[in-house]
Amino acid sequence: MRHVIALDVGGTGMKAALVGADGALLYEARRATGRERGPEAVVETILGFAADLRAHGIEHFGESAVAAGVAVPGIVDAERGIALYAANLGWRDVPMRDLLGARLGGVPVALGHDVRTGGLAEGRLGAGRGADRFLFVPLGTGIAGAIGIAGAIEAGAHGYAGEIGHVVVRPDGPECGCGQRGCLETLASASAVSRAWAAASGDPDADAADCAKAVESGDPAAVRVWLDAVDALAAGLVTALTLLDPRTLIIGGGLAEAGETLFTPLRAAVEERVTFQKLPEIVPAALGDTAGCLGAGLLAWDLLAAAQPATEDRSATTHPADDDNDPPADEPLATEVSA
Repeated sequence: MRHVIALDVGGTGMKAALVGADGALLYEARRATGRERGPEAVVETILGFAADLRAHGIEHFGESAVAAGVAVPGIVDAERGIALYAANLGWRDVPMRDLLGARLGGVPVALGHDVRTGGLAEGRLGAGRGADRFLFVPLGTGIAGAIGIAGAIEAGAHGYAGEIGHVVVRPDGPECGCGQRGCLETLASASAVSRAWAAASGDPDADAADCAKAVESGDPAAVRVWLDAVDALAAGLVTALTLLDPRTLIIGGGLAEAGETLFTPLRAAVEERVTFQKLPEIVPAALGDTAGCLGAGLLAWDLLAAAQPATEDRSATTHPADDDNDPPADEPLATEVSA
C-alpha cells in the first residue's frame, strides 16, 4: 500500500504516522523527544524514529514509504529544508531534509513549521474544510497562527507569517522572551493562564485546566484570571481579523479543551470589539493532537504531486482535500508508546 511517513516533533514528545494517499492514518506511534539529552541526540532520535517507521511500512504494507514530511517548532526554512532555530530543542541550522532523506534511502522530504503544518490539516481535513480564508490559532505553551488561503498556508516572505503570539496587546504587560512587553502569548497562552492561576490560587502546581474547572464551579478568583486572559486573546484576535479578514477562526491547543468555558466568553469579547470588521465564525479545532501528523503527511503528498509531470496521472497522490470522505481518524490506531 502506497504511503508516506509523517513526523510531528514537539518539545517533549514526537507523534508520527504512516499516512495513506486518502489521508488515512495507517499506523501511529509516539516517542519522547528527549531534549534533556541535547540537540544532537534529539536529531538522532528523529532520524531513528523515521527509519523505524520506514521498516514498519516495508514489513506491514509491502513497500517503503514514497516520501516523508516532518513538522518542527521554531524558525523553519521550508524551501531549503533547514530547521533554523528552536529554543525549546536547542538546535540551530539543522539540515533536516537532507539528514532524513539520507536516512530514508533518498526519498523526497518536506519540512514544515509545526503550527502551519497543523493549520494545513485543519484547513483541508478539519474545522476549516471548505473555508477559502481561515486563521488557525492553537493556544498552548505559546501562541502562533496559521493563515489559510485557498487550501494553502501563507508562510510570509521570510517564513514568519502568523506569529500572532507576539502582537502586543498590553504595552505595560509582562516581558516576553522575544524582547517586547505585553505580547499576546504572555497573557493568553495556556502557560500564561497556568502562571496566573497558580499565583491567584496559591497552589504552585495549579495549571490552566485547573483554572477552567474552577471557573465552571464559579470560583470568583478563577473567573477573574480566566476573563483577563480571554480579554487579551480577544484583543489579539481582533487585530488579526482586521488585517486578514478570515471567514473562519479556528482555536485549538490546550485552552480550547475547556470547550464553551472558553468559547462562549471569547465569542462575546470578540463581538464587542469589532466595529466595521466582518465577524468570522469562531470554532474549535477538529483534529486534536493528530493535526501535526496529518499535516506532515499532506506536505509529503503535496511534494510528490508537485514533482510529477503535468501530463502524468496524479490519481495515486491526490491529497485528501480532493476526497469527499474524511479520513477514518476515529478507527483504532496501532500505537507504539505514549510520550
